[in-house]
Amino acid sequence: MVSVCFYFQVHQPYRLRQDYSFFDIGQNHFYEDEATNRAICNKVAGKCYLPMNALLLDLIRRHEGRFKCSFSVSGVALEQFERYNPAVIESFQRLAETGCVEFINETYYHSLSFLFSKEEFKQQVQLHKNKIKSLFGYATKTFRNTELIYNNDVAKTIESLGFKTILAEGADHVLGWRSPNFLYQPQRCYKLNLLLKNYKLSDDIAFRFSNRGWDCWPLSADTYAEWIHSINGNGEIVNLFMDYETFGEHQWEDTGIFDFMRALPGKILSHPDFNFITPGEASRRYTPMAKVDCPHFTSWADIERDLTAWLGNPLQNSAIEMAYALEPFVKKTKDNDLIAIWRKLLTSDHFYYMCTKWFSDGDVHKYFNPYESPYDAYVVYCNVMNDLVNTIRQAGITVDAWSLS
Repeated sequence: MVSVCFYFQVHQPYRLRQDYSFFDIGQNHFYEDEATNRAICNKVAGKCYLPMNALLLDLIRRHEGRFKCSFSVSGVALEQFERYNPAVIESFQRLAETGCVEFINETYYHSLSFLFSKEEFKQQVQLHKNKIKSLFGYATKTFRNTELIYNNDVAKTIESLGFKTILAEGADHVLGWRSPNFLYQPQRCYKLNLLLKNYKLSDDIAFRFSNRGWDCWPLSADTYAEWIHSINGNGEIVNLFMDYETFGEHQWEDTGIFDFMRALPGKILSHPDFNFITPGEASRRYTPMAKVDCPHFTSWADIERDLTAWLGNPLQNSAIEMAYALEPFVKKTKDNDLIAIWRKLLTSDHFYYMCTKWFSDGDVHKYFNPYESPYDAYVVYCNVMNDLVNTIRQAGITVDAWSLS
């Protein structure tokens, strides 16, 4: 039996006002672009979240529970759904009620906190766990780090927090000759299991589906199911991990992406040796094939599968070091609203906007960047951070300039 494991990432950041200038520091404490956040949330809800959730619910019912999938929905996305479009929350709740959907834990604020503050990382993991439990009645047992950032230390920390399964990128330089189509176990872990993304089959849907220059365009459900079926005898799990916005937003409805997805489960299930499974079920059903050693950080971003989409250039390094240097001071205020504002500034997207990789991955970074340039993103971010420093000082907390240098 070969299992297909669908995992969808759902995330929307709080976008900052692009006109927040030096002259706003100390005068204006409203950093977020409320109108843009509302408009984008509702636009993507109409194009992706609501129609795709309805489609998945129909697939679950039509196939009598044999179709299954999983979601990781960031805390900041959930907050925006609650605020701007509660129907999205209700549609996820209907999926949760089927028992065929697993909700996966991540950092609440979709942050890079593991790299800079283990304490903050653990707090955000717990905040997200609590949010998923309160909205969907679901106790999470599977974890995926922001942007699938992973190494041995991430795995060890997640195992210590009681999780049973972790997701990561099936990067070639980590797997070597091995296939991503098996369950593995992280090096130095004894209870935690590891699921690795089959990036080729995932990216065929997420990135290549509408590419008319691709030699497999147009991709049909029959053809894709044949590719899945060809794994029979050479694997146990096919891990298809992708952004949920693939459906309707990145791949527009007129590409046929919804029709493709509507037909795919039936085509896959037509083979008696194939089924659908959630990550938690995969961890319970299969035995790890081997240990996987990953001493260096990997992610699912760009062709390098590393951290350079968010870290590496002087703008990114300066901004994120300033942000985490504020941690002890902002938490000392014990002001939950102020702490939440600071945490929203840790969201990985802010540093993604400062990326200067304009070569092979340039089109991807420019597509997601609301700013004219990475430098503009940096200037706005620093202005906001400087105003936050002033607010912390007004709360009676001393923040020395050297602490932020």
